[in-house]
Amino acid sequence: MISALIREDKNVISLRKNITLRGLGLEKTARFSISISSDLLRRFDNAMREKTYINRSKAVRDLIVDFIVEREWEKSERQVMGSLTLLYEHEARGLLERLAEIQHERSSNVVSTMHVHIDEHNCMEVLALKGLPREIRELADRLISCRGVKHGKLVMSTRGEEIT
Repeated sequence: MISALIREDKNVISLRKNITLRGLGLEKTARFSISISSDLLRRFDNAMREKTYINRSKAVRDLIVDFIVEREWEKSERQVMGSLTLLYEHEARGLLERLAEIQHERSSNVVSTMHVHIDEHNCMEVLALKGLPREIRELADRLISCRGVKHGKLVMSTRGEEIT
């Protein structure tokens, strides 16, 4: 649960938050304050509205979760999740076979794939991945580096057990 108390004090805004994150040693609600300039808070509020957040609490919670997930990926020796998006030219010689070969070699990491025909020359493939962070990064790097792949993006995620 997250709640916010805001106090303006000479161009500085203090935010007080209650945050609960399970499995990270933070099971009890904790309160903390941050001080930021009025301009930074205004820019944060604008960005928050653009992302359709209805309150600061959810936006700040999501930022904290993203930070923790990224750190988990950097250091974890336990299973995490990820999604990989590949945009490629389907006519590139041998590409489809190479992508399939790599995915079959790492079938324990590939949960699911979705293939989308963008136009007569380009396709997009989205892969749901699981495994240790280094396994997923290695798999993503191998797929992205294939000749004919125009763009690839790995999005890190977590299995969710420690997030409430």
